[in-house]
Amino acid sequence: MLTLLTYGGFALLTALFVILHMRGRAKPAAKIARACPRCRASVADDAQYCSACQAPLQAFELVTAKIVTGDAKPVDGPLHAIVRADLCAGCGTCVPACPEPGAIAIIDKVAKVNLDACKGHGACATACPVGAIFLTAGEAVQTVEVPDLSIHFESNSVPGLYVVGELGGRGLIKNAVNEGKLAIEHVAEVLAKEPFRGNDDGGVYDVIIVGSGPAGLSAGLEAISNGLRYLILEQGSLADTIAKYPRKKVLFAEPLRVPLYGDLWVSDASKESLLQVWQTVIAKTGLKIRTQTRVEGIVRQGAYLAVTSGALTFRARRVVLAMGRRGTPRRLGAAGEDLDKLFYDIVEMEAFEGQRVLVVGGGDSAVESALGLANQPGTSVTLSYRGAEFTRVKDRNRAKLDAAIAAGTIATLLGSEVREIRRDVVVLEHQGTLRLLPNDTVIVRIGGEAPYPFLERLGVRIVKKEIAIETPAHEELG
Repeated sequence: MLTLLTYGGFALLTALFVILHMRGRAKPAAKIARACPRCRASVADDAQYCSACQAPLQAFELVTAKIVTGDAKPVDGPLHAIVRADLCAGCGTCVPACPEPGAIAIIDKVAKVNLDACKGHGACATACPVGAIFLTAGEAVQTVEVPDLSIHFESNSVPGLYVVGELGGRGLIKNAVNEGKLAIEHVAEVLAKEPFRGNDDGGVYDVIIVGSGPAGLSAGLEAISNGLRYLILEQGSLADTIAKYPRKKVLFAEPLRVPLYGDLWVSDASKESLLQVWQTVIAKTGLKIRTQTRVEGIVRQGAYLAVTSGALTFRARRVVLAMGRRGTPRRLGAAGEDLDKLFYDIVEMEAFEGQRVLVVGGGDSAVESALGLANQPGTSVTLSYRGAEFTRVKDRNRAKLDAAIAAGTIATLLGSEVREIRRDVVVLEHQGTLRLLPNDTVIVRIGGEAPYPFLERLGVRIVKKEIAIETPAHEELG
């Protein structure tokens, strides 16, 4: 009897331990909470939106990143290559440059690194024509230079001036739309607390928006939604903003919520179809854009910001800069330059496979573009430069160009200038004679005004931050 009781006691005790153990295992892990940067409400660590203010949390990743000061911290462990999928052109130039077989390959049109085979030589990063590869140790982080902004995308050094979209450091169209909306929501909130100085005080606008890309359009629509007196200034035309996109195809992996318009979905769209979408949004909402007005300066005048464009001066209580990161490209001044076959930058070099491409320019960016394009199957590349020789090109690029010329993959036309761009040909003046060159695409890489020096002239502080590298399956503005 005692034996039975002993066994029974052990059985009950064992069952109790099992039940307690299973309860412990079945208990779900508590989700880590964090504060919404905008309203400070508690949100789950894996949340995409704040449940309190509905702000998309991804939009704050860069503005809340810590500023890197001092010298770079020492690295631990061996170096290895990292590819930014949002920048990779898929041109394949990196593959033959790598001395380690199988360390890097083009998979699904994007370069991928095999970390087991990568030895950190860095030859792939040196060869990459678009700067999409860099070396790191440990975490996949990159140091970037960006404007110093608050969580509301307002400059910490120039009060009242906001920077959104690609110029703020993030190129995703989704982020650009979200940032434009969030900035104007903050503008409306702070202006509501100030005495009204809009329509009745010397034509002062509540907000001037510079740029009519995705961030600028979103900001303008949100300004209408909040009843603000706004003005959108665009240095070219709406078509120019789309033409500067480096990608021939623009992908949205998810619908975007555009103010006053609703959900916007564009799947595998050409730049031309995206232009039609923007035009539809503008027509539906009545958004007004003043084109051919290039902003040259912004200075504080008492309670307002004065925005100058040539002989014109506009005044506003707040200014939102929604310009592209690539700045203002220098134009050729040739007839036909507005054709959709012309690009000022490129990312998806494989999209030009089998085409007859003319690259215009004599600097490193032009040579690097030509080299990447020449690596595409069936693509014939001609490099046109008005100078007598390539004097501004780095030695490594010059060596690669000489090798490509010797191999017949790139033809050069020194002392030439583009006079006219037609649908299927380009008219060049070469050594005093007009020449017709059969052509499908023109890539113009002749420089322009970089945006960050412009920001610094306005007083916007540029800082360095470390960000985690994303490898998104959706589109970038490039």
